[in-house]
Amino acid sequence: MSGSVWIAIGAVLAGLGVAAGAIGAHVLKETLKVEPSVLETYETAVRYQIYHALALIVVGLLAARGSSGLLNATGILFALGIVLFSGGIYAWLATGVRPFIMVVPVGGSAWILAWLMLAVAALTTRAPA
Repeated sequence: MSGSVWIAIGAVLAGLGVAAGAIGAHVLKETLKVEPSVLETYETAVRYQIYHALALIVVGLLAARGSSGLLNATGILFALGIVLFSGGIYAWLATGVRPFIMVVPVGGSAWILAWLMLAVAALTTRAPA
């Protein structure tokens, strides 16, 4: 994928993270008055979503220097991590269905691998001559 596509995906996911944060602050905390531990778990999902959406923007910026399969794989892992980690927490908190929480560590593992791959990509991706 092109750098601009990764930047767009990252920007959309960051915007959705901000919206999720607003829901947490205004609906969950003030209106529904959920337990502090539930709100803390929700806020972790939101915070990590935004961090990794920003990482996708970095992937896009590097891809603009010179696209590579490694950068695309890195972007896929960051996005997959958002879906599995943050999405798993959101789904679990919304439904109470325990299996949703079981994908969260897989999302975290995807992020760890993505960060390592981003480091390699940053060192090996060169701007076109």
